[in-house]
Amino acid sequence: MKFGKTLALFAALVLGFGAQATLAADAAADKAPIKIGVYLPLTGQNAFGGQLELEGVRLAHKEMPEVLGRPVELVVVDNKSDKVEAANAVKRLIERDKVVAFIGTYGSSLAMAGAEIGEKARVPGVGTSCTNPLVTQGKKYYFRACFIDPYQGAAAATYAKENLGFNKAAVLMDMTNDYAVGLSNFFTRSFKKLGGEVVANLKYSSGDQDFTAQLTELIAKNPDIVFMPAYFAEGAIIMKQARELGAKFRLMGADAMDNPDTVKLGGKAVEGFLHTTFPYDPTMANMSAEAKRFTEAWKKAYPDKDTNVNGALGYNCYFLILDAIKRAGKAEPEAIAKALAETVELPTALGKLSINATHDAEMPVGIIEYKDGKRVYVGEVTPK
Repeated sequence: MKFGKTLALFAALVLGFGAQATLAADAAADKAPIKIGVYLPLTGQNAFGGQLELEGVRLAHKEMPEVLGRPVELVVVDNKSDKVEAANAVKRLIERDKVVAFIGTYGSSLAMAGAEIGEKARVPGVGTSCTNPLVTQGKKYYFRACFIDPYQGAAAATYAKENLGFNKAAVLMDMTNDYAVGLSNFFTRSFKKLGGEVVANLKYSSGDQDFTAQLTELIAKNPDIVFMPAYFAEGAIIMKQARELGAKFRLMGADAMDNPDTVKLGGKAVEGFLHTTFPYDPTMANMSAEAKRFTEAWKKAYPDKDTNVNGALGYNCYFLILDAIKRAGKAEPEAIAKALAETVELPTALGKLSINATHDAEMPVGIIEYKDGKRVYVGEVTPK
């Protein structure tokens, strides 16, 4: 009998310790950091844009370092401006670092590579400035905090045709870049639909430094405007060479040209240059409370750097994910993905943001013009 009682007491003690251990583990889990991944191009061709977006993410994290009473830990991986590296970066974040969601990336080609990995693992990702429609097409777990290229391309065409009154356009695009190819197609389609004529569609490859042949042909075609959805470094070279050759046509780019260094690299050649952008600028009229908060926080954190759209996009992505976690009431990938899909009119630095049925953000398209060596936000346009 004594042995039986001793055994029963021992069993009770084991169960008691087990229950305490379970409670202790649950308590520890409740206080454990919530890991959010960030995969951006911090080196390579797209590094400048990726670094600006990372600064925006970190600024937001500094403002709101915890959610649901738990600290948020950022896990940052460089995708090196490479598709394979982008896929590997997301794989590492999910499998090794156990993130519950991830942010990124700048560059549609990179985002498409990362999105496939997140989709298979059922971990939600939020793209910063990846505007190609294919990024979210058919995806349940991938979202973006920016508008898409059909909308942006149509907005550029509308501004050129309706606002500027141009009837003849041409296109100069990087044929190796999904972002550039997509935007060029959407601009061409929309410009023709509005009654305009596209007199040339010329190509180059990423990394090219000499655009003399293409620009000479464009000058011969005599368009009113040339649409070139380039990244800012190549765009600056194209602008300089166009002016050196005596080109009289206007040049227009897209959001990838929205960079503080565009004027520095392009110099006097940027005069009259136009590009579409996201609806934020530190000089814009009627700035929202959220845009003011971002602007003031950026100036305080980075006094030597101008505020910029890429920083605002990174900033927005972080708050978009934290808002989803709050509404979900838990930091689990499935719950976060569901909450992200239900985002409606979230106040952000880029205006009220809603996620539509295709997981894309709905917001206006801004227009920038360079006048007297300065970047000027001239307003917004609704595509036709």
